[in-house]
Amino acid sequence: MPKVHGTGPYEFRRPRAAEYPFPAEAPAPATAAAPDKVPAPTGGASITLLDIQRDRLTRVAAEHWGTPAAAAAFDADLVREIYATELRVEGRGRKTVPLHRVMILEVSQYLENYLWPHFDPPDASFEHVMSIILMVNEKFRENVAAWTCFHDRKDAFKGFLWRVLKLKEEERALNMAEKTNYLLFMINAFQSLEDELVRETILQLVSLKLWNNLSFGRLQMELCLNPELIKKWTKIKRKEAKEAKKADQPTNPAEMLENKFLRNLIEEFLEILDSKVILSSQDDSEESLLNESLSGQIDDSCVLYCERFVEFLIDMLSQLPTRRFLRPLVADVAVVAKCHLSALYTHEKGRLFAQLVDLLQFYESFEINDHSGTQLADDDVLQAHYSRFQAFQLLAFKQVPKLRDFALSSIGSLHKRADLTKKLLVLSDVELQDLVCNKLKLISEKDPCSGRRDFLIEVLVAFFEKRQSQKDAVNALPLYPNEQIMWDESLVPSINYSGEGCLALPKLNLQFLTLHDYLLRNFNLFRLESTYEIREDIQEAVPHLHAYINNEGDTAFRGWSRMAVPIKEFKITEVKQPNIGEVKPSAVTADVTFSISSYRHQIKSEWDALKEHDVLFLLSIRPSFEPLSPEEAAKSTVPERLGLQYVRGCEVIEIHDEEGTLMNDFTGRIKREEWKPPKGDIRTVRIALDTAQYHIDVTETAEKGAENVYGTFNILMRRKPKENNFKAILESIRDLMNETCVVPEWLHNIFLGYGNPSAAQWINMPDLLEVIDFKDTFLDAKHVQQSFPDYQVTFINSDGTENLHPSPPFKIRLSKKIRENSHALPGNVNSKNNDHIADGESQKEKLIVETYVPADPGPYPQDKPKQNSVRFTPTQIGAIISGVQPGLTMVVGPPGTGKTDTAVQILNVLYHNCPSQRTLIITHSNQALNDLFEKIMQVTAEHILSELLPLRLCHFRGVYKMIIYHNLFCCWMSDVFFSLCQRDVPARYLLRLGQGEQELATDLDFSRQGRVNAMLVRRLELLGEVSKLARSLRLPEDVGYTCETAAYFWLLHVYARWEQFLAACAQYQDKPSFVKDRFPFSDFFSDTPQPIFTGESFEKDMHAAKGCFKHLSTIFQELEECRAFELLKSTVERANYLMTKQAKIVAMTCTHAALKRRDFLQLGFKFDNLLMEESAQILEIETFIPMLLQRQEDGYARLKRCILIGDHHQLPPVVKNMAFQKYSHMDQSLFTRFVRLGVPYIELNAQGRARPSIAMLYNWRYRELGDLPYVREQAIFHKANAGFSFEYQLVDVPDFNGKGEYAPSPWFYQNEGEAEYIVSVYIYMRLIGYPANKISILTTYNGQKLLIRDVINRRCKPWNIEPPNKVTTVDKFQGQQNDFILLSLVRTRFVGHLRDVRRLIVAMSRARLGLYVFCRRSLFEQCYELQPTFQLLLQRPDKLALNLEECTPFTERPLGETGNIHYVTGIEDIEHLVKFRLQHLQQMQYMQYYAPPANELPPVAPQNNADVVPSENGSVLNQPNEHMAVEENGGASDTTVSNKMEEDTVEAKDEKMQEENKTAEGNGDDNVAAEDKGEEHVDANDKMEEGDATSKGDIEEENSEPKDKMDEE
Repeated sequence: MPKVHGTGPYEFRRPRAAEYPFPAEAPAPATAAAPDKVPAPTGGASITLLDIQRDRLTRVAAEHWGTPAAAAAFDADLVREIYATELRVEGRGRKTVPLHRVMILEVSQYLENYLWPHFDPPDASFEHVMSIILMVNEKFRENVAAWTCFHDRKDAFKGFLWRVLKLKEEERALNMAEKTNYLLFMINAFQSLEDELVRETILQLVSLKLWNNLSFGRLQMELCLNPELIKKWTKIKRKEAKEAKKADQPTNPAEMLENKFLRNLIEEFLEILDSKVILSSQDDSEESLLNESLSGQIDDSCVLYCERFVEFLIDMLSQLPTRRFLRPLVADVAVVAKCHLSALYTHEKGRLFAQLVDLLQFYESFEINDHSGTQLADDDVLQAHYSRFQAFQLLAFKQVPKLRDFALSSIGSLHKRADLTKKLLVLSDVELQDLVCNKLKLISEKDPCSGRRDFLIEVLVAFFEKRQSQKDAVNALPLYPNEQIMWDESLVPSINYSGEGCLALPKLNLQFLTLHDYLLRNFNLFRLESTYEIREDIQEAVPHLHAYINNEGDTAFRGWSRMAVPIKEFKITEVKQPNIGEVKPSAVTADVTFSISSYRHQIKSEWDALKEHDVLFLLSIRPSFEPLSPEEAAKSTVPERLGLQYVRGCEVIEIHDEEGTLMNDFTGRIKREEWKPPKGDIRTVRIALDTAQYHIDVTETAEKGAENVYGTFNILMRRKPKENNFKAILESIRDLMNETCVVPEWLHNIFLGYGNPSAAQWINMPDLLEVIDFKDTFLDAKHVQQSFPDYQVTFINSDGTENLHPSPPFKIRLSKKIRENSHALPGNVNSKNNDHIADGESQKEKLIVETYVPADPGPYPQDKPKQNSVRFTPTQIGAIISGVQPGLTMVVGPPGTGKTDTAVQILNVLYHNCPSQRTLIITHSNQALNDLFEKIMQVTAEHILSELLPLRLCHFRGVYKMIIYHNLFCCWMSDVFFSLCQRDVPARYLLRLGQGEQELATDLDFSRQGRVNAMLVRRLELLGEVSKLARSLRLPEDVGYTCETAAYFWLLHVYARWEQFLAACAQYQDKPSFVKDRFPFSDFFSDTPQPIFTGESFEKDMHAAKGCFKHLSTIFQELEECRAFELLKSTVERANYLMTKQAKIVAMTCTHAALKRRDFLQLGFKFDNLLMEESAQILEIETFIPMLLQRQEDGYARLKRCILIGDHHQLPPVVKNMAFQKYSHMDQSLFTRFVRLGVPYIELNAQGRARPSIAMLYNWRYRELGDLPYVREQAIFHKANAGFSFEYQLVDVPDFNGKGEYAPSPWFYQNEGEAEYIVSVYIYMRLIGYPANKISILTTYNGQKLLIRDVINRRCKPWNIEPPNKVTTVDKFQGQQNDFILLSLVRTRFVGHLRDVRRLIVAMSRARLGLYVFCRRSLFEQCYELQPTFQLLLQRPDKLALNLEECTPFTERPLGETGNIHYVTGIEDIEHLVKFRLQHLQQMQYMQYYAPPANELPPVAPQNNADVVPSENGSVLNQPNEHMAVEENGGASDTTVSNKMEEDTVEAKDEKMQEENKTAEGNGDDNVAAEDKGEEHVDANDKMEEGDATSKGDIEEENSEPKDKMDEE
C-alpha cells in the first residue's frame, strides 16, 4: 500500500514566501554606521546587487561563514559586535529591527551557517540568543521555513527555547524594541504547534500548573465550575509536595519558570500600558530629562509593544490547547478591563490597539466550554447568564443591604451596561471593593488597581452584563462595505503592508474553537478581501469622472468612466416593516435613473446587460472647491482626494428603458416573441438596499442629526459580474452560521484541528468494503502481483477453485493486515523488511483475488465498455482502495504523477461498488473540471457516433437527427465529459453544473439543459426500439407510444417470453443448438455485425443470449428513467429532477457551490461522496461549503467519503491583499492545514511528464518521487534537444544597457536584458524548426510578461514568426505543461517571491523536454531555500551552450552528448547569431524567388522584407514536428498570432494587484477569461479616452485577471 504520510514525526515545513518593499529606515541614534556600511534605502527597493556585494556585512559573511572552513571557527565577539552595531535598535519609534541589515544577514545564511551550528545553550551570550530570535522572526516575516535548520540538533533546540524563557531573568534589561522582538518570537512559536520540536517545550507554559498563579478566589471558582479538574489538580499538588520533600527544601510552584512566565509577561505589559505609553517628565530616561516637552506624547515603541501583546493574547485564546488554562489567568488579572480604562484605548494613536482589545474581549468570552471543546448554543449562553445574575442578586440580597432594590428587580431591567452601572453607584468605594474582591472574588485584593472605583465597576459590569449573541451580531452586519471600513488601514490594509506590524484581523490558524468560530473568521476575512477589491475598483473608476463644483455649488462631472455613471435621480420607493423579532426593515427598494447617451455602443450594451441580483454601488462625490495642492494631496486620504463622502451597496431587482419597458426579464413575464430592444438612453434601475446598513444610517440621522446619506448619491458604479459574487458567498456563510452545522461526526474534530489525526482514515471507520470489485483497474494478473508486492497473491474462481490463468476483471478481498494498518497499503515498500520478505513467498500474507467472467454487455459494438489502459502504480492502487472506502482520503499528487487518472478510477470503482450512492465533484476552476472529464471520457467521436446513432434509427424524423448530430459534433469539439458511459457509467448519470453549464447548454450534452434534451431524444430513440421489438414479436407497434405502455409491454411480453425461454433451456441443456433455435428475440437482433449464436455450444450461446437480454433490459430500464421526463412538462422541473434524483455524479466548481447553496437546499439535493480536485488551491471556506450542500438527516450528516486530491508543495489559493495572505493566512487551504495537522495522506511517487534529469530539479521536494517506465523507455526522452547542448541550463544574464531589474510602478518588475535574451533564444528555436505551440515563455512577474510580449511583437512580427504557445507567469501556468519552457526570473537585487519554494516547484515542473532558466546567477545561487535546485543547475556552465551544427528539430544525438559546444557570451552575441540566421533565411528565400523551377513562373515580387518570409501556413518555421508532438496530456491548440498574443490582454488592474501581493496571476479560469476577450479589447481602447489616464494607468490596463474564487457567473 502506498506510504501513508503524516502519522510520524513532523515533516511539513512552512513554504510560504513573500517580498516586501524596503521602507526608509532611520539610522539608530545609539550606534554610528561603519564607514563602509551601505546606507539604508530611502526610496523603496533602490539598493543594487553591487551595493549588497560592497556592504560590510556581505564581506563579514564571506569571511566568517561563507565557506564551511570559515564557519568552523566561531567568534562570539563577532556576534556581539554585529548585534550591537547592526541589529540593536534604540529610540521610541515603531521600528524594531533595521530591516535592511537583517535581510542581508538572513540571505547570507547567518542563522544556518554561523549562529545555530555554534549555539551552546549554557554558554551562549545574550546577543547570540537575540540574534537567533531576530533571524527566526525575519524568516516568519518573509514566510519561509523557519525551524528547518533546528531539526538536526533537537536537544540543543530545547535548550535554546529554555534560554529564551530565561532571557528576562538575566541581569541585562531589554529595551522596548528587544521586548517587542522577544514577544514576536513567542507569537511565532505558539503559531507553530504543528512542529513537534516547538510544541514539546512551548505547551508546558499553558498547562494546568499555570493555575498556581491564580488568585485564591479565582482558583476556587474555576475548580467549582470544572469539578472534573479537582482530581488532576490534587494530583499535581501531591506531586509538587513529593518533589519538594525529596529535594529537602520548600519550593513555591508559582515561582517555577514555566508557571510564572506568562503571568510575568502579562504584568509587564500592564505596567508598560499604564506608565510607559504616555511619556512624562518624571521618566528616568535621559531623553525625557533633557526635554520635558515630550511630556504627554505617545511613545510609539510602547504602542507597538502593546499591540503585539494583545495580538499574542488573541492568538492564545483562539486555540483550545493554549486557551484552556490561560483564559482564567487573563480574567483574573482583568486584562481587558485595564485595557479599556487605559489612556491608549481612547487616544487617536490607539485606534488599532482599541480594535485589538475588542477582538480580545470577544475571544475571552467566546461561547465555548474550554475543557470539553463543546460549542455553547444561544440558549445555553442565555441560561448561564441568567443563572449567574440570579446568584449575584441572591448574594446581594443576603450580604449587601444597599443593593436590596437591585436584588428584587427583574433581570431584564438590569443586565444592560448602563442600568447595571447606575445601580452600583449606591455603593461606597470600600463596599464596592469588598463586593468584587471578597464576596464575588472576581479579582484579588492584591491587584494594583483594586482601589480604583472605575476599574471595579468595569470588572463587575463586564462579568454580569448581557452580551450580544454572535449570531445576532453577524445578522446585524451589513454585507456591503461602506466608506468607513474601506479606508480603515487596520482592517483593510493597503498593498504596501510590510509584515512588521500587527492588524485587527482574525487569523486562520491550524485549530479553531468551534465551527462557528471557523465560519466567523472566514466570513470576516472574505468580507474584507472583497472590500479591498471594491476599494481598488472605486479608486480606479472615480478619477476618470473629473468631479468639480459648478457655479451653482453642485457637484458636476466633466469626464466619463466605463464602470461609473452620474445619477440623474435617486428616490427610495418602499421601506417594508421589520420581520418579527427584528428592528431593521424587511426590505428597502429604490429607483435610480441615469443616462448612457454619451457611451459608445459596446459600453451601452454592458450597462443594458445588468440583470437581477447584480451588485451595484452608490457613491456620493463632493470634491473640494479648490484643487488640492501637492502638499495637501500628499497628506490627504484617498477619500479626501476623490471627494468621496459615502459608499453604499445595492442589488438590482429590475431595469427599465426610457419608456418604462422591462429589460432583461428572466421570470417569464415577457414572452420571447414579445421582447423588444430597449428604447432611448435613459435607464431606471430598481434596486434593493442593504436593510442593516439602512437601519444604521436612519438611526444615525434620527439620534445624532447626521446627514441623510440617501439624499447625496450622484454616482452609480458597477463591477464585472465575475468579480461581483461576494454577496452571494457571504450570504451562504452567514446562512451556515445561522444553521446548526452538522459536519460528519468522523470529520468534526479533525476539521477543527483536534483529536487523533488518523481518526477519519478508512481503517478506523465502520462499514468497510471487505470485497472491492476493481473492474478494469488492473490490466492483467501480473499487474495485480506488482501492485501488492508484500503479499502472496492467490487467484481463485467464483466457486473458490484456484485459477491458474487469471484475467481481469478482479475482485479483491482485503486482508486483515490491510484493513488494520494503513501502512500495509500497496506501495509501502519498507527496506527493513526486504530481507525478511526475500526468505520465501510462504512468509507473505495471502491476498485472495477472485476472477470472474463479466456478463455479456450486448451484441452491438456500442454495448462494449471502453477499458482502462493506464497501468496504475502500487501507490495509485493504494489511493484507489482508500478512496472507495468510507472516511477521509488525502492524495498528494506531485507534478505529472497522474492524480487526475487516479481520481477518475476512484469514481469508476466507487460507482460500481456503491451504485446507489451519489458523488459530488468539486474543482477550483472550470478548466480543471474539464480536464478531469477529459480523463473520464476518453473516447473518439466515431465511437460516440456508432453508439448513439445506429443506422436503424434513420426512420426518425429529420429534426431529431439534426439535434443528435449537432449535440454529438459539439461534444466532440469540446473535449469534455465523453465516456464514463463507455466505462460502464451511463452518460445519463453524469451532470455538469457551474460557469461551464451555459456553454454546455449549447455545445455539450452534460449540462442540466443539455442532459434534459438528451433524455428526451433518447426517449424517442428507445421508444422506436420498443416498436421495432414489438414488430419482431408480431405485436402492435403502439406499445412504443409512451414509457408507460413500454413498461407494460416489458412485463407482459418481453420478460414473460424470457422466463419461458429460461425454463425451456433448463430442460434441454444437452442440445447445443437449442438456444439458437428457440431464442425468442432473434428477429430483433438480426442486424448485429456478427452472428450472435453458433449453435455449437450451449454454454456459449446461453452467455450470448443473456447479453442480448441485458441489452433489452437496459432499454427498458432507461425508459423507466425517462418516464419522469415524460410526466414533467416544465424544463425547470425536468432539470431539477435530473439534478436531485437521477444524476449519480454531479460536478461543479467550488464557487458555484457557494453561490447556489440556497437553491441546492431548497431542491433537496443530496450526495454521499465528495471528491475535490485541486483542493490545495481552494480557499478554506470554499472547501467547507460544498460539504454542506445538503440538509442533515435526523441530526446526522449523510456524507460518507471525502476525497481530497492536491499538492501543497505547489502554489496556494490566490489572495489579492498581501496583509490577508501574510498576516491572516487567508491563502491557507484546508488540504494544507490537514497536512500540517498530521492527517495521513498518500503521496503518488512516479511522474510521467518530464525527462528524469529535469524531474531531478524538483523531485527533492517530494518523498521518493521517481519516474514511470514511460519516461525512461520512450525514445523522445533519450534524444537531445536539437540546437542545444543540454536539456536544461541556467543562463546568467548580465546588465543590459547598464541596468538589471527596474520597476516602472511598485512591484511591476521588468528586466529588459532577460526579455531580449529569451526572445532571441525563442527565435533561434523557431529558425531551427521547433513548433511554436511546443514552446512557452514563463516569468515570475506580470511586468516582465508584458515586456516580453512587447519584444516578441517588435522582433517576431516583421518576420512573420508565430508567437509562442503562451507568454505568461508561473502562477498562471500552474496545472499546465509544455515541451520546452523558457523561464525568466527577472530579479537582480533581491530574490523576491521566488523564495516561496512552492513557486519554484511550479516553475521547474512545467517542462517536459527542455528547460532554460534566465537569471542573475550571483543572486539566486546564494538563496538558502533554493539550494537543492540551483546546485543542480549550476553544475552546468552558466553561459548558453548551443550546437550550431544542428539546423533542424530532428537529431539522433543521444541525451548526455553535448556535441560541438558554442557558448553564447552575452545578449549581443545571441542577437547577432539570430540576426545572421534571419538574414541567411532571407537570402535563401530571395534565391528561391529568383531561381524558380523551370516549369514554374516566378512569383510576384514582395513589397517588403516581411513578405519575403513565407506565410505562417507555408513557412519552414511552421512545419509540423511529429518528433516533438508526444505529450502526456496533449498540447495546446492556439495557432494564430492574435489568439496567442491577445489571450491574456485584459482591461484594468487585477493582475497588478496580484503582482503586488507577490502571488502573480494565480490560476485563472480559462473558460471565464475567454468570455471576456471581446470586452477586454474594448477596455483597452476606452481607457485611452477616459479622463486623465496616466502612463501608470496604462501599464495597469494589462492587469485584470480576476481572482479565481470570483470566477463564477
